[in-house]
Amino acid sequence: MAQAIKEDATLTKNDTTASNEGEDDEEDSSSTEDTDEDVEPKLKYERLANDVTSILSKDAASCIAVHSKFLALGTHWGTIHILDHIGNNIRDKEVSAHTTTVNQISIDANGDFLASCSDDGRVIITGLYAPENQVVQFDRPVKAIALDPLYYKPNSKKQYVTGDDKLILNEKGGLFSRHKMHIIHQGEGPIRNIKWGGEFIAWVNDKGVKVFDVTAKAKITKIDKDHNMRNDLCICQMVWRDERTLLIGWGDKIKICVVKETPKHTEEGPSRFVEITHIFSTDFIICGLAPLATNLVVLSCEKTEENQGPGLTQSGRPHLQILDPLVRSYEEISNDALSIRGFQLVRCNDYHLECIPEENLFFIVSPKDIVVAKLRDQDDHISWLMEYKKYEEAMAAATVHSKELKQHTYFDIGREYLNYLLEEEAYDDAGRLCVKILGRKKESWEEEILKFAKIQQLKAIASYIPRSAPRLSSAIYEMVLNEFLTTDCERFYQLIREWSPDLYDNESIISAVLIKLDRDTNSELLYAYQKAYDKALGIYLRLKHNDVFQLIHDHNLYDKISDKIIQLMDLDQDKTVKMLLDNSETVSVEKVVQQLSKTPKYLYVYLDQMVQKDFQGIQTYHGKLVKLYAEYDRSKLLPFLGRSEFYPLQSALEECVARDYYKEQVFLLGRMGNLTQALKLITEQLQDVNHAIQFCMEQADEELWENLIEYSMDKPKFITALLQNVGAHIDPIKVISKIRRDLEIPGLRDSLVKILQDYNLQLFLRDGCRKILVADSFNLLDRLVRTQKRGIFVDDSQLCPVCNQRLTVSDLRYASNLNVFHCRHAFHEDCMPAYVTHCLICNSVKKDRRPGAREHYLK
Repeated sequence: MAQAIKEDATLTKNDTTASNEGEDDEEDSSSTEDTDEDVEPKLKYERLANDVTSILSKDAASCIAVHSKFLALGTHWGTIHILDHIGNNIRDKEVSAHTTTVNQISIDANGDFLASCSDDGRVIITGLYAPENQVVQFDRPVKAIALDPLYYKPNSKKQYVTGDDKLILNEKGGLFSRHKMHIIHQGEGPIRNIKWGGEFIAWVNDKGVKVFDVTAKAKITKIDKDHNMRNDLCICQMVWRDERTLLIGWGDKIKICVVKETPKHTEEGPSRFVEITHIFSTDFIICGLAPLATNLVVLSCEKTEENQGPGLTQSGRPHLQILDPLVRSYEEISNDALSIRGFQLVRCNDYHLECIPEENLFFIVSPKDIVVAKLRDQDDHISWLMEYKKYEEAMAAATVHSKELKQHTYFDIGREYLNYLLEEEAYDDAGRLCVKILGRKKESWEEEILKFAKIQQLKAIASYIPRSAPRLSSAIYEMVLNEFLTTDCERFYQLIREWSPDLYDNESIISAVLIKLDRDTNSELLYAYQKAYDKALGIYLRLKHNDVFQLIHDHNLYDKISDKIIQLMDLDQDKTVKMLLDNSETVSVEKVVQQLSKTPKYLYVYLDQMVQKDFQGIQTYHGKLVKLYAEYDRSKLLPFLGRSEFYPLQSALEECVARDYYKEQVFLLGRMGNLTQALKLITEQLQDVNHAIQFCMEQADEELWENLIEYSMDKPKFITALLQNVGAHIDPIKVISKIRRDLEIPGLRDSLVKILQDYNLQLFLRDGCRKILVADSFNLLDRLVRTQKRGIFVDDSQLCPVCNQRLTVSDLRYASNLNVFHCRHAFHEDCMPAYVTHCLICNSVKKDRRPGAREHYLK
């Protein structure tokens, strides 16, 4: 659960008023003057979202109870929502048993039972994991409730305490009664808050706070109210820090009370008493109170006249403070102003603060918002140090707390520090830092050296470059030598003497020196003689020498360039692309795309040429090409969309929508089947009636034509185009009948004449087609009749397949009728089963042959 809490920097600012979120809040953006020194906050905040957002958009929170397993959120509509710690509803756990505001919720220590009370007079005990529910109806609103922390135990008395104008202890009854009620206290006004801790019950009424010893069944203390604020506008906040320590915040006063044992020599009075160990006043109104180790977390509002009287005038932001309590005063450790949604209309008693002490989670609740506060960890501490550029401290903290870190590492912090030093042009410090953070990471050393080379500051890191453990690529050492060869010959000479000759290619350096001195212009011969082509390739690229392409071609170095493609593109884009296309078997498309992914322009040039060479072969990258064409050459986008079927349609559509490419959107919507939306784009965005007509013709969709006609009725230009072009596709009457009588349409007469001409032409063509079809039908029928009348030859030697006797005999007395089929098989009529009209032989070979036999009766 702890990992789900992420810091939301927009919720608070340490010791300042938070910036305006612009979401649900309508407050003006303001802040107090900046402090002289940045102070690291103690807490981080996150607004509870997920299902909580929808709940509070329709309802308002009235109270909350928290447990390490779940949250129970009560609302003014009488519903109790059971949520996880990130705001998701827990399925089948919602409780909807009250008809009005839920006043208080209490959960037992194991999180198995939940008790709630409401102004409807109902008290409900809900078993979350067992069907042990209770509903008790009182004849007056119940303002407070507390469940026995041990209620979940099978052998417990199932006790709970309720408060209206009486404090009543309820417990499981005997054999014939559901439960028993014991009035503990009454007669001092309504009871507004109850907290049960261990063996003690604390409650608040208009006169003060009282504590009841459940074991001894006796009241052990009374702490009088010591301020004049209205009780209904400023409710006393109480929480048990442990089973013997009660924290009380009421008005602007905070008390810490400890339950102690009465000395044995005292004969009278209860066996226990309450001692107030800390008491102090504050300059704010206390809206919530929670323990944090030995400190206090206080939710507070500013003291205003509104705190002491009715009304909902604009209020300031609430504050969440951490206080270190002293005996008669306190020290403020942190103070955060919270951007609670709608805080302007929220009164002090509308806020609630609940905590899960074992996880140091604090839930701040207002009617329309829930914010979770959590102690910042070492990752947060380091993030803050890095935000304020305190990299040295961040690295030190990462070293000490390395096992606790989940987001940061010493190496990552050092790399960010290194980048910062380079931005600040502190090159010497950056060079020294490399030794501390890079260690034996060869790739990291090479990457950072290239950064120094890019900004022409190799001199700042040259002294720190490792020569062993790790030993870098020779190209790196050669690059450094080439740099000093160009800019500082004395330093070059010094490095040549200091570095082992095994670190670099001597011949390559000799060639570079020759180039420098212009003593040999035919470097190709030197490299051919040395045969160190791959190293020569690296030097050529660093020197940006155009002969590198000739070198690659002459010595077939295509397998060496897969990691140097961007450098080659920088040097000569056209030559590089041609070389990659001609050698795609050696330098695979996948490798090229991977290299060029960070330079979209180069990737576009390459894939554009590649798709012309091997359209099917690179179908995997058609989706990338859609984005690249949209970015760099729109003219090729639409033809490509029509040609290819290997790109994701939705992604392509989103790309075109983002760029307002309407023609492409029309095509994609058409391919996706969203014809109505496509037509709407043509008519409303492109306003191209001819395109719209052509689109409807291609789709041949009646509903699409109807939409186009309806849209065109107040646009004479569209009507004219429809009348002139669609006579062959839709009934022109549909268009003409919908035209307003007072609408002036240019060229209407000519359009109507053309419609009539087209109509006559259609009639003529239809009549001709009809005549042709009739003639063909008669001819074919005549041919069929002649064919059916034609005789079928039966040979004298032919045998019946059934009886294996001759079909024809010379003596007519022994002759019988024959069944002869078009397949040339013939049978004696007597040998054929009754009512069989198909050939027995052919039917056995092909079951579904149509009966096509024609019987001939020979006598």
